[in-house]
Amino acid sequence: MEIQFLGTGAGVPSKQRNVTSIALKMLDERNAIWLFDCGEGTQQQILKTNVRPRKIEKIFITHLHGDHIFGLPGLISSRSFQGGEAPLEIYGPKGIRSFILTSLKISETHLKYPLKFIEIEKPGLIFEDNGFKVYCEELDHRIQCYGYRVEEADFQGELLVDKLKELNVPAGPIYKKIKNGEVVELSDGRVINGKEFIGESRKGRIVTILGDTRLHPNSLKLAENADCLVHESTFNREESKMAKSYYHSTSTQAAQIAKDGNVGLLLLTHISARYLGKAVYDLEDEAKTVFPSTKIVKDFDIIDIPMKKD
Repeated sequence: MEIQFLGTGAGVPSKQRNVTSIALKMLDERNAIWLFDCGEGTQQQILKTNVRPRKIEKIFITHLHGDHIFGLPGLISSRSFQGGEAPLEIYGPKGIRSFILTSLKISETHLKYPLKFIEIEKPGLIFEDNGFKVYCEELDHRIQCYGYRVEEADFQGELLVDKLKELNVPAGPIYKKIKNGEVVELSDGRVINGKEFIGESRKGRIVTILGDTRLHPNSLKLAENADCLVHESTFNREESKMAKSYYHSTSTQAAQIAKDGNVGLLLLTHISARYLGKAVYDLEDEAKTVFPSTKIVKDFDIIDIPMKKD
């Protein structure tokens, strides 16, 4: 599992940073990519990566400000011409369906695949299958805005083959039953409890990606025990009053959420074009005084989310 940042800027594109879009790459886990927000020029950014639009399975929109959605019509259209035939699910606040369908209708765009819209009406669990769950909570921005928490299912422990061999349990289909935790009887009459021959399970990973927000309790709720937290950092610590006025966060506020939430790694994004050169890394240094495991990201950065250690 990897996170690749396709755009890390705030508000408008700049020479250094495009506007917001984040790819959660789960190619090994489900042969798919989930996109979080899709600002203007996202498909141009994708051309500079190994992301394939046909692999994009779901798009999660945090809110309907232009720097988070203006890239959607172009990307959705191009996906039709790049081998995308599988359905595409789009999650977001009420209004995202109307925005996309109106854009496609006026431009007479015809897709080769179905779109499914999930307009969020109630926070909480919004997606679940055997591999992943996705939760969302409303944040505190000028318009309705959500943060998302992606939870990977725990991994079953490995079959303790060496232990079975020590007991002269013959290999074969019976191993599958044992791994499923079943009680099996061997040909010699011995009874094996499969649960005694399975190693400890491993916890799945948790990735939290927040939209634009002021400091809010739901940020902490979504971030709790996450392996990775992606948080906006539109202002520095000296501009906390301005951050509150514009419904955004400072670098140190993001770091406090990471610290209080027992997060593994904090990734700062949504960086204002006002910050260039050293000023960018000053934001990172500020955050590190509160939460040392912090990194400020730039466009095209790839962050690996490793499996949890035993």
